[in-house]
Amino acid sequence: MPLKPLAYALLLAAAPAYAADYVQAPGSSLTFATKYQGEVFSGRFPNFASKISFDPANLAASKFDVLITMAGADTKNAERDDTLKGADFFSIAKFPTARFAATKVRSLGGNNYAADGSLSLRGVTKPVTLTFTWTPGAKPVLSGKATVKRLDFGVGGGDWADTSIIPNEVAVSTKLTLLPAK
Repeated sequence: MPLKPLAYALLLAAAPAYAADYVQAPGSSLTFATKYQGEVFSGRFPNFASKISFDPANLAASKFDVLITMAGADTKNAERDDTLKGADFFSIAKFPTARFAATKVRSLGGNNYAADGSLSLRGVTKPVTLTFTWTPGAKPVLSGKATVKRLDFGVGGGDWADTSIIPNEVAVSTKLTLLPAK
């Protein structure tokens, strides 16, 4: 017996709404940039894993989970990279990973969004907002930026806490090419 239109509409309305689930494809990037004594330098985290649930038509079901391996920080300068791994900065022996998690995503208009979440770094968890653009398609692309205040997380302790040497604000950028999660 065919469903009547009203019964069919009620069935659809009762079904839970899910966002599409994605994982990052090879070639995705997570980078950072700041200054040291006025000179800009940048680096990347080559080892990170992203699980994203996102649907522009269903922001309430969206969530982000990004796990970053801190030991891989690469600024193309071996001495600086070793310093970043040490106790004054990332302290990778004690805190090998960082995590960004967001469960609130809001529209900023057009293809622009903000993921309000928290960053856990060096045993400290603080709010961080990732603003991003979403390019839909068979392999959607998420391009995002956030500002992290390093001193809030104890990154750059001791003499490195001087913001005239290294600013407190660190620019973080990501470009994720996404594949459907299996």
